Amino acid sequence: MAGHSKWANIQHRKGRQDAKRGQIFTRLIKEITVAAKMGGGDAAINPRLRLAVDKALDANMPKDNIQRAIDRGTGNLEGVNYEEMRYEGYGIGGAAVMVDCLTDNKTRTVADVRHAFSKHGGNLGTDGCVAFQFTHCGYLIFAPGINEDALMEAALEAGADDVINHEDGSLEVITPPYDFVNIRETLEKAGFKAEMGEVTMRAQNDTELEGDDAVKMQKLLDALESLDDVQEVYTSAVFDQA
Repeated sequence: MAGHSKWANIQHRKGRQDAKRGQIFTRLIKEITVAAKMGGGDAAINPRLRLAVDKALDANMPKDNIQRAIDRGTGNLEGVNYEEMRYEGYGIGGAAVMVDCLTDNKTRTVADVRHAFSKHGGNLGTDGCVAFQFTHCGYLIFAPGINEDALMEAALEAGADDVINHEDGSLEVITPPYDFVNIRETLEKAGFKAEMGEVTMRAQNDTELEGDDAVKMQKLLDALESLDDVQEVYTSAVFDQA
């Protein structure tokens, strides 16, 4: 597809997420709290907590807020008891969608997620119906023009799983999920600063959408991402960014 660009798609998605920054602190606090509850309050030995704290610092969250969230998770402060839920389904054109939630009311959450799917032309499926189409990993995107050979050598030495050269000239470094922070820091020290990156559920195959289908799919993703209990939305959909 002429307009299909990995670089443009990720920039587009990041821009939409940045526009919703009012929700970001709330979601980060939930994730920090649950990570601390599951694996303890020491980020040095709790990789999930380290990822959450790192993301919070990147978002300029005050350290006091981070520590309070950790304390709620470890029981040093009272807090809401969140449960992790994952919902799977299909969007426009059969695009796979996974929705990760943290909730204190499962009945409310599943009703909200189901409503968002049905209202915008998607279908909420059964557990496992699309999970096999995604891989848990980290990614780092580098702008077109960077030295591919040098980046590949540095990335693989740092422990990356793969380096992908996209048709638009951008380079993508794929990392094991819990080595993401270390690899990013190692590459930065070597002079390679990513434009963006995160730990995600990466679709193994893209579902390319354009025109009205792309508009409808974006509305579905926006509806899901706007729900209070939703932490992350993953999809195989990519949009024509021509």
